[in-house]
Amino acid sequence: MGDPDAVVQQVELGRVWQTVDPFLFCVHHDDDYPQGDEEFGPCAPLVGRNLGMDFSGRDGWSMYHGSLVPGFPQHPHRGFETISFMRGGFMDHSDSLGAAARFGRGDVQWMTAGSGIVHAEMFPLLNHADRNPTELFQIWINLPAGDKMVPPHFTMLWDHEIPRHTFLDDRGRPTTVTVVAGQLLDGHPAPTPPPHSWASRADTDVAIWHLDVAGDATWTLPPVRHRDTVRTLYVFGDGSLRVGGTEVTGGHAAVLRGDRPVEVVDDAGSGTEALVLQGRPIGEPVVQYGPFVMNDRRGIQQAYADYADTGFGGWPWSDDDPNHGPEVRRFARHADGREEELAVV
Repeated sequence: MGDPDAVVQQVELGRVWQTVDPFLFCVHHDDDYPQGDEEFGPCAPLVGRNLGMDFSGRDGWSMYHGSLVPGFPQHPHRGFETISFMRGGFMDHSDSLGAAARFGRGDVQWMTAGSGIVHAEMFPLLNHADRNPTELFQIWINLPAGDKMVPPHFTMLWDHEIPRHTFLDDRGRPTTVTVVAGQLLDGHPAPTPPPHSWASRADTDVAIWHLDVAGDATWTLPPVRHRDTVRTLYVFGDGSLRVGGTEVTGGHAAVLRGDRPVEVVDDAGSGTEALVLQGRPIGEPVVQYGPFVMNDRRGIQQAYADYADTGFGGWPWSDDDPNHGPEVRRFARHADGREEELAVV
């Protein structure tokens, strides 16, 4: 028998997933874009879409705030961090620090907005002969009051740097866990997050794990490291997991007890994927207004005033929605001039 008390609460997932402190929210973008045109946008009519604010999912994809290329043209942030975990397709990043990157499946971009940054996140459709499926998680994680005004920081965690652990149950059925943040096995931590992240502190128990549970496989989540750590499991897609003694179907999240091991079993028979977000709460007031997350209304008002005055350093790109050309590549150019070039996998 499973543990009937393993699941504390279940909620249905909407377009924006509810999260628990220190996380602010998570969005699962999953778009089946058509072939790309000469401008790396969709080779399909855009008539009838609310361009600039297209979250319709019409025909299986959205333009979001893009008008030619899908994505999010330049916009400001202050007071928190964004984590973009790519599962398919490409993202083109450009920011007010002068940093740029193109990254794809398995790569993670982790950006500390801190005192203020402007960035663009575009999804160039580089395949002109076939469809361009694009999938990612975008996770917002808060910063404590003492770190909300730290200098902005841009970090790439590349696919080959991110630990993946495969566990076999007693019937040889695998569960693979991708460790974007935190540590699942002693001695195998995830790549280092940005220096002022809540996740960079040794005692915050922040973890971001992706679970791929094979059909009928069984795996056991270990206990959290601190009693006040909050752990939430998000089941997405068509799968279903039996968590302790409770069924959690696709499109639902479950807040779990963390003080004991919890058995996870694929109930779908064909495999199930889930995302785990956990961490110790920051425990401070949160006031969010648009792209800014502060501790009070005065902080929000100051963020808008500062952005109006300074532009958070200005926008060094010629377009609001820059892309990085036709070449299928993975690269990063950091604000200090350091460059990375990686093979496409």
